[in-house]
Amino acid sequence: MADDAVREQVRVRYAGAAETAAAGSHAEEDCCGPASRFGSRLYELPEISGLPEQAVLASLGCGNPTAVAELHEGERVLDLGSGGGIDVLLSARRVGPTGFVYGVDMTEEMLALARANAARAGATNVEFRRGLIEDLPLDDASVDVVISNCVINLSTDKAAVLAEMFRVLVPGGRVGVSDVVAEDRLTPAERAERGSHVGCIAGALSRGEYLAGLAAAGFVDAEVRFTHAVADGMHGAIIRATKPVSGAVDRR
Repeated sequence: MADDAVREQVRVRYAGAAETAAAGSHAEEDCCGPASRFGSRLYELPEISGLPEQAVLASLGCGNPTAVAELHEGERVLDLGSGGGIDVLLSARRVGPTGFVYGVDMTEEMLALARANAARAGATNVEFRRGLIEDLPLDDASVDVVISNCVINLSTDKAAVLAEMFRVLVPGGRVGVSDVVAEDRLTPAERAERGSHVGCIAGALSRGEYLAGLAAAGFVDAEVRFTHAVADGMHGAIIRATKPVSGAVDRR
C-alpha cells in the first residue's frame, strides 16, 4: 500500500476513535486490541483521576510516556500524535505553570477532542497544532522533551520522524517514548502477520532498527526496553535517547 494510502487509513481509523470517545465509549475497543495491552488501563488510577472522561476514553497508547520521560517543572514538552490529549494534560500537570506542552496530531477530530478536553481540564499551558510527525510545525531547538505514545509505529517514514525529533529538541534535550517494538528475529512480513498497520503492529520497528535509527538521527545514550507483550514477538516498549549537548549535527 502506498504511503499516502496508509496515512489516510490511519487518519480515518483515529477520526473514528475520536468520535467514539466523544460519545462516551472506550476508543481502544474500536482501534488497537486487547485493553490489557493498549489504552487507559496502562496508567495508574491516581494519575488519571480528575482528567476529563473523554481524554481517558480516547487513550490508545501502549504505555505512559509522561512517566518514561521523567518530566520536571518548567520544561517544554512535545507530544507526537497527541490524540485526545491525555498525555498532554498529564504532562501539563508535571511541568506546572512555568512549563508548556505542545500536542501535534494530523486528525481534525482528535484535535477538536483534545482542545475540548484541555478546556474541560482548565489547562492553560497547552497548545494543540495540526501537523505531521514527519514534518513538525515547531521551530528548531524549541522543546526540552519529546514524548509519544504508540504513534511512531504508525508512520511510513520513521527516519523523518526521528530526524524531526532531533531538530526540535534543544541540545541536551531528551526523548521518552512508548511504542510497539518487534524482537529482532521477526521480519517485516512476520510483523505484518501479527496485526494491521493501523492497529499499531505491522509498522513497528525492531529493537535493532530503532536503535540504529536513533543513532543515524544523531541521538546518543539510546535504549529500548520491552515492558509487556502485545503479540508474539511484539512488545510495548520504552524508548529513551538524548540529543548531545555539543557537537550535534542535524542529520535531516
